[in-house]
Amino acid sequence: MSTKSDNPADPFKKALAEATKVMADDPELSITYTVDPSGVSGDAMRLPQVTRRMSRDEVLLARGTADALAMQRKYHDINTHMRYAPGQGIARDLYEAMETARCEAMGARDMPGTASNIEVKISHEANGRGYGEMTSTEEAPLAVAAGYLIRHLATGRDLPRSAANVMNLWRDYIEQHAGEHLDDIQELLSDQQSFAKFARQIIDDLGYGDQLGDDPDEIDDQEDDSDESAEEQEDPDSQGQDDSDEEDAEASPESAQEEQQDMSEAQVTMDDMAEDEMSDEAEMPDGEAPLDPPPPPPVSDADPDYLVYDGEHDEEIAAEELAEPAELERLRAYLDQQLEPLKGAVSRLANKLQRRLQAQQNRSWEFDLEEGILDAGRLARVVANPTTPLSFKIEKDTEFRDTVVTLLLDNSGSMRGRPISIAAICADVLARTLERCNVKVEILGFTTKAWKGGLAREKWLNEGRPQQPGRLNDLRHIIYKKADAPWRRVRPNLGLMMKEGLLKENIDGEALEWAHRRMVARPEQRKILMVISDGAPVDDSTLSVNPANYLEKHLRDVIAMVEKRKQVELLAIGIGHDVTRYYDRAVTITDVEQLAGAMTEQLAALFDSDPRARARVMGIRKAS
Repeated sequence: MSTKSDNPADPFKKALAEATKVMADDPELSITYTVDPSGVSGDAMRLPQVTRRMSRDEVLLARGTADALAMQRKYHDINTHMRYAPGQGIARDLYEAMETARCEAMGARDMPGTASNIEVKISHEANGRGYGEMTSTEEAPLAVAAGYLIRHLATGRDLPRSAANVMNLWRDYIEQHAGEHLDDIQELLSDQQSFAKFARQIIDDLGYGDQLGDDPDEIDDQEDDSDESAEEQEDPDSQGQDDSDEEDAEASPESAQEEQQDMSEAQVTMDDMAEDEMSDEAEMPDGEAPLDPPPPPPVSDADPDYLVYDGEHDEEIAAEELAEPAELERLRAYLDQQLEPLKGAVSRLANKLQRRLQAQQNRSWEFDLEEGILDAGRLARVVANPTTPLSFKIEKDTEFRDTVVTLLLDNSGSMRGRPISIAAICADVLARTLERCNVKVEILGFTTKAWKGGLAREKWLNEGRPQQPGRLNDLRHIIYKKADAPWRRVRPNLGLMMKEGLLKENIDGEALEWAHRRMVARPEQRKILMVISDGAPVDDSTLSVNPANYLEKHLRDVIAMVEKRKQVELLAIGIGHDVTRYYDRAVTITDVEQLAGAMTEQLAALFDSDPRARARVMGIRKAS
């Protein structure tokens, strides 16, 4: 759902993105602004979020981070880097820090304007990590100090105060052990391979040579020598081994005869064993042959052919783990403030739903029974006629007490703004309403961890871009409220939906299957799953290398599975998007302001005791 943006930060973001592509010399680079850690994954670059306020610190940090990552993109070759990189430990940290410093120094030399911008980023990181307050080398990281020193020597520029403090704590030690090699930095900057060898030398000088592993250049020389030796051994003119065998036979004919006899005996033994095995196999009944190892379970129960290239980085996470408690409270207050005019209408609808539920919850009794609770209202008959038997009654159980409702909310970028705000407040009010009626409620959200592919896509790129890889993004499934959690304890969690950078892509099929699995595992007899979405599943990284209907087909398969198994009652509400083509029980609204009414009406219909009324309300229709 596309609307013209009224965010005053958008022109700045667009300009910075275009400038970054030019500096990185990569017009195909995809740039996003997110609360996730900044970095580059494949063809996607993540920059710090710039809010509507566009504070000076936000703008400078975004520019500095963009320049630093652009320089790394322009001057860094991953193959050369990995060829000389140590395996792990402090040696790897030193190597990475020095290579980062090289790229930034190259930028300062070729594009001087980037130097001051990157220093803002360095200052922000150093202040955030408390480098300015460190007083000893035991507190300060050696790798960071080495990277700062390389950058300082290569550019001649002073570092921000906090960064300079860390560098100075280690400077004497580094210059004492590696000073003789530090004079060559300027000559090595533009040659990454020579600089990588220089970095390995510095690491060795600092006492971490045991973590470097084998020298890749020496390994290549040894492989060349071994190839030459293999060619010599394959030379048909070489008869050394044959001559040696002939000499051994001539020198000891008796031993040769004994060896031949031993080989004959061994052959007889092997033949006997083979015959025994064959007889065993002949006697083995059908079906006892060793089985092949079972194939790995399919990713999706709905479609065994649905593939996920790498699910290692998928995330199922509680909302409170994505933000600090203070931030959740602030976001919740912002949500309440944004929707203050709407809360009255939503509350009235919720009260209407509650009255309908409580009307069914009124006590219903069965009378004139032989056992149960004594019916005091009919004791007068016993007093008037002692021969009249006592009358008992029992209370009927309500049909919907043993029920759980799951609200699955689309947390994609197209929901940004008023749609996600209204969805959050409606979920909040409905959770409170149903909890008062002893109906448990779970609130879930689904999105991805990155725009246009995350670490899974990066792995796919590094492995040569195999054909038909399946889903290429990293999922983020968020638990805002567990079914057993009281509403009052998780109330701030729904404010997370207001967090900048949270809403990204939507892969509906896997989210629906995830919510369904959670519900099936619940003990309640009745399970209701309501999906709120504003469009078809979309993930650019997946759809660009798979069939165009790959995600949509999987969503249809999951819906068909859920509706066929009938363990869960499934319904959906589409916001500005016709979801009736996916779900049998669905309603589409054209205005997000209708969401509260649609949600309450749909739930009320499910709980309605009159089947005809339920069919009337729950039929496939559109609300205009």
